[in-house]
Amino acid sequence: MKNLTQTTLIIGAAVLIMASILAFNAPAPVYEYQTFTTIESIVPGGLGRSRMLLDNGSGSLDEQKIKNLYSVVGIKMENIFNNDLAVTEKLNELSENGWELAFTNTGVQSPSDGGSNGIYCTRYILRRVK
Repeated sequence: MKNLTQTTLIIGAAVLIMASILAFNAPAPVYEYQTFTTIESIVPGGLGRSRMLLDNGSGSLDEQKIKNLYSVVGIKMENIFNNDLAVTEKLNELSENGWELAFTNTGVQSPSDGGSNGIYCTRYILRRVK
């Protein structure tokens, strides 16, 4: 019985060692990437152009309107909420097609002449295993 237990332990250890070696030598996945960008206008009076820009997969641009951050009376919280819904809907749609959000980056452009116009830009970088 003692020999059977020792043999079982040795075989078990060998299997664990081999599995560990194979796991560490597994090739890293290869991904394909997709990017979409939101540009939200920071223009008083709601006069700007806010858009979600997407590559539709064939190299051509799909431009979807979203709401401006400002209205005639100032920042419009409902527009921010609606833009969040549009982005979430797009992320859910892409997720259903196998894409995962890898990372985002943001930027703000405002004029240096002291003006009140500008844009808020967010890039969403997605990936999926090829």
